[in-house]
Amino acid sequence: MANISTSYLGLNVPSPIIAGSSGLTKNIDTLLKLEKNGVGAVVLKSLFEEQIAIETHKLEHAAGDNYYPGVEDYFLNYIKHNSIYEYLILIQKAKAALKIPVIASINCTSSSEWTAFAAEIEKAGADALELNIFMLPSDFSKQGGEYENVYFDIISAIKKQVKIPVAVKIGSHFSGLANFIQKLSFTGIEGIVLFNRFLSFDIDIEKFDAAPSKNALSSPEEIAATLRWIALLSDKDKMRCGLIASTGVHDAAAAIKLLLAGAEGVQVCSALYKHGSELISRINQDIAVWMDKHKFASIADFRGKMNYKNIEDATLFYRTQYLKFASSLE
Repeated sequence: MANISTSYLGLNVPSPIIAGSSGLTKNIDTLLKLEKNGVGAVVLKSLFEEQIAIETHKLEHAAGDNYYPGVEDYFLNYIKHNSIYEYLILIQKAKAALKIPVIASINCTSSSEWTAFAAEIEKAGADALELNIFMLPSDFSKQGGEYENVYFDIISAIKKQVKIPVAVKIGSHFSGLANFIQKLSFTGIEGIVLFNRFLSFDIDIEKFDAAPSKNALSSPEEIAATLRWIALLSDKDKMRCGLIASTGVHDAAAAIKLLLAGAEGVQVCSALYKHGSELISRINQDIAVWMDKHKFASIADFRGKMNYKNIEDATLFYRTQYLKFASSLE
């Protein structure tokens, strides 16, 4: 049977299917089920920048004028009763229980003093770190470049703290997306995850109130945007790091399409909520069967086979208007 093991962020993984950061990746029992079903790696539930900042400020307030360079020992003792300590313990327990790579995750919006905490994540044993970065570009006084610079500042600060591989998970809200992603790849990170799926809101027309949308989980149709951009950007001559696909992956066909487009790995999240960890096993098996059918011995044999460089007529990758479809309705 075909070999589906591959490389992800420079790490050896038994499958290109990665469990994305979610509530399902915050406890050891679920992580063990995911590993048993053949997941390539797990991205732990995100720790938020706000959590780190709040605890750091509490520490500084408690220490007062006694805050000194050796306060790290006090810090480690102090955080034993909060979420930061629990996150480090989760990393340690996951590393002790699992044989697959364990990737920590931080949801962040700035490059402030919280970045020093990344070193503690590395010490706890994380194999890699995923930075989930997003700022809604809603400030009328800010230009696009100002938002982009925050990403580079965060990456620069984190790379000074850790030696483990770093991935950056981003949205698609950039005026020059291809140029921005290329520049991100030049920063020394090992991977870029395309794309983050953000919390959306809805309006209750009876209560005249705003509330989170009920569509919290992705649908298979949402693969379209990721598929297009992976196919357009997975050019090793133009990119210095791997591209990782996320959002809308619910079966092996979706994963295969993204790998054909050039994805280094494929993150799965919503589908795990819907179908359980056993879905990983089915996806892996279906990928292997498809590979045998088409005589591919390894993932590398077909990764990128269908990106824009390898297609004779790639105009469809660039087309955004419904010319052919609309004309068929006339």
